[in-house]
Amino acid sequence: MIHELRTYTFHPGKINQYLDIARTIGRPARGQNYGVNMGYWTSEFGSLNQIWHLWQYESMEQRAHLRTELSKNEAWTKNYVPAIRPLIQRQDIRFLNLVHGVNTPEKEGGFYELRMYRFNPGMAGPWANRYRDIMPVREKYSKNVGVWTGEAPQPNEVLHMWNYESLAARTKARTDLFQDPEWLDFIAKGAGAIVEMNNVMLIPTTYSPMK
Repeated sequence: MIHELRTYTFHPGKINQYLDIARTIGRPARGQNYGVNMGYWTSEFGSLNQIWHLWQYESMEQRAHLRTELSKNEAWTKNYVPAIRPLIQRQDIRFLNLVHGVNTPEKEGGFYELRMYRFNPGMAGPWANRYRDIMPVREKYSKNVGVWTGEAPQPNEVLHMWNYESLAARTKARTDLFQDPEWLDFIAKGAGAIVEMNNVMLIPTTYSPMK
């Protein structure tokens, strides 16, 4: 199984137009027939004017086949793609290997936090496995959606996603977490592995499977 995380950056002022086109044309045309959509979000804080969407395929071979089939879908190629192309400034893709999850939140609402860590070469996989093993401790404070290692274009990367009801709930969870001795021990053992840390706050679209 492979996951594909796509990030679209739009020209300022164009994202709402894209959302309407995706809702009325793109998602009905594609559905879940050309890869399984796991979630569809807009970004808050940091880089704005972005859409993030997560897709699941059985393999890279299946992805290639399904995208070939999608190119034969006239609602997609003639109505959707020409309409959104002028709106998009940039497209970025990550291919990801699932380590833990994907776990749909028990109830809808709130927001998702995606954390992206870049590691020294050779350290991403071992760290992700230790992270999976410490998950029962980490999930005492908030529930995990998924953990992935990067396949391409950045192989030395770990991504993990969380769902929170509110910013206040996130603040409390992380404050309590960093008072947990088991978590602090995990952090200490991983010192020096991480080179760079980034995060993005994601708000589900009306048509996202994960709300």
